[in-house]
This record gives sequence, C-alpha cells and structure tokens, in this order.
Amino acid sequence: MKWICLFIFFVQHLLMYGQSKNDSPLSAFGTEWNKKEYSKCNTAIDINYLSADEKEIIYILNLVRLYPLLFLNTVLTKYPSASDKAYLLKDKYYYWSLKKELGDMAPQKLLEFDKLCYESAFCHAVESGKTGYTGHDRLNKTCEDKQHFMGECCDYGNSEPLEIVLSLLIDEGVPSLGHRKILLGNYTKIGLSIKPHKKYETNTVIDLW
Repeated sequence: MKWICLFIFFVQHLLMYGQSKNDSPLSAFGTEWNKKEYSKCNTAIDINYLSADEKEIIYILNLVRLYPLLFLNTVLTKYPSASDKAYLLKDKYYYWSLKKELGDMAPQKLLEFDKLCYESAFCHAVESGKTGYTGHDRLNKTCEDKQHFMGECCDYGNSEPLEIVLSLLIDEGVPSLGHRKILLGNYTKIGLSIKPHKKYETNTVIDLW
C-alpha cells in the first residue's frame, strides 16, 4: 500500500508539473491563451542554452505579433491594473497609441530563433553590463565581429519577460517609437540575451533579422 501511495503521489506531481509547464506566459490575463494552437509561438522552446526568461520573451513577442487584437483585449487592457506602474500608463499617449496600433494591426510573421542574432545580442549584453553602457555601439572588436542584426532593441532595469516586452512596445519617451516598430516589424529571425548590468542591474539585448 505504501508503494502504491508513493506512485500515485509521483504521478500527480508529474501531471501538475506538465500542466503548469504548458500554460501560456499570458494565461494570467485570460485562459484563452492556453489554447493548444498558440503553442506554435513558442519557437525557442528547444534551444537549451537560452534561459527560461529568454525563451519566454520570444514566446510573448510571437503571441503579440500573431494575435495583436487578443493581446490588446486581454493583456494590454488589464496591464495597468495588474502593474505597479499603473499611474504611469493609464493617461499616457504612448500606452494609448500602442492600444490603437494593435487594434489596427494585421498578424505578422513568426520569429524563429537565430544563433547569429543570439551571439550578437549575447556579446553586447555581456559587455554593456560589465561597463554600465547603454546604447547600440559595440564596445570591442569581438562584439563588432559578432554583430548581426537588421533591428536591435535594448532594455534596461526590467527583469520579468512581460515587463521587458511591454516596456519596449509602449516605448515611453521615444517619439520615433523605434523599439515598437522593430518588434512588430517585418522580421523573421530573433536572438536575445538578458545579462546583469552595472548601472541598471539588468539589461536585455534583442537582435532581429
């Protein structure tokens, strides 16, 4: 009887783990995000040298790109109430302009993981973090040689995947909306890296092609 109980306990925990592992990173904003068809957006799931957070950023970006209206009506609409940054968002031009853009946006192509973009982002994130640098210029020849992108976004100070994505999409204080245009643009390949940063604690570099 003891071994039967242990077996049942083990199976239950495997099932629980499998269920949570398969949940969408956006499920807290609506259970519809857990539909099996959306799992195709998790294009970096099998890249073993990416962290869970790095994989999740790619997953979320693809969900936004393929299902902009659903993202608008669930995540973006609920985000101010769920975030401690609500006071910065509700009446802000950048937040409302993103809502309008997603409402008018046609689905975009999936972003597939690209090793060259990853190596480019990884090198820049490491070197920027060590020196406290912010910007896109490569700081040494090694990173210059590995530079590989048609569009690049850098985020500082955010550590959660959804916070990173929304920070770049809202693009507060960037009149050109350059980060938003890149992340929602006509790209098909992506590589990224999250590393510690001397000044802002965390920096994320996303390179697209």
